[in-house]
Amino acid sequence: MSAPSVAELRAVAQPQTTMDRRSGEHWAGLLYMRRLSIYATWLLAKTPITPNQVTGLMIGCGVAAGAVLALPGIWAALGAALLIQVYLLLDCSDGELARWTGRTSITGVYLDRVGHYFAEAALLIGLGFRASQVVPDWYTVLGFAAALGAILIKSETDLVDVARARSGLVAATEAQAGQFASRRLGLARRIVGATRFHRLIQAVELSLIVVIVAVLDLWFPATRVLVVACAAVAGIQLVLHLVSILASRRLS
Repeated sequence: MSAPSVAELRAVAQPQTTMDRRSGEHWAGLLYMRRLSIYATWLLAKTPITPNQVTGLMIGCGVAAGAVLALPGIWAALGAALLIQVYLLLDCSDGELARWTGRTSITGVYLDRVGHYFAEAALLIGLGFRASQVVPDWYTVLGFAAALGAILIKSETDLVDVARARSGLVAATEAQAGQFASRRLGLARRIVGATRFHRLIQAVELSLIVVIVAVLDLWFPATRVLVVACAAVAGIQLVLHLVSILASRRLS
């Protein structure tokens, strides 16, 4: 396939349905990364690389970010944050390249989900090792606990579609996710969701917070405080997310 112009590529790779979605698109993608990713996709379209190979690079960047974060110092925190930005860029470009080349696949969707699991878990584990400094201790355990919580939260979401598929139903819609049997539960869910506290354990947000915390480490052990906070948020969100799913119309 000949190399397209950026305008031609954008028309196919970034359809309005993609740009308008909210629940399936990270805020950073809507704010700035989709503006950059189209140029990365334009370059990738000139090469023989496949969308799934781009996803593989995305996974590699996410895992590498966790490994780099485990190292001490501000530069390690900055390096991890940069790798997560590249991870986000590739996360946008793999789907764009798939749409342009017509290579969308179930395998690609699966690898994309796996990549999100790996990146968030790796970053939280790396944070735990970073807080422990030299010898693994309870902060390392808390990092692993936060990583497990982040994985289980994603599993709770994905298992909704598994349960529906095994019951012969189609995937849940955004409307069903926002409908609750009780108005009070629905209101409580909206109030809790408005705090955005769950974003603390998400890769992009956490990688940016870690840079700030690395500077604060010069005065007090801020990274250790962050690890404790991440473990607490993961535990609370794990329970609240399960309650939200059971109380919504997603399983009906």
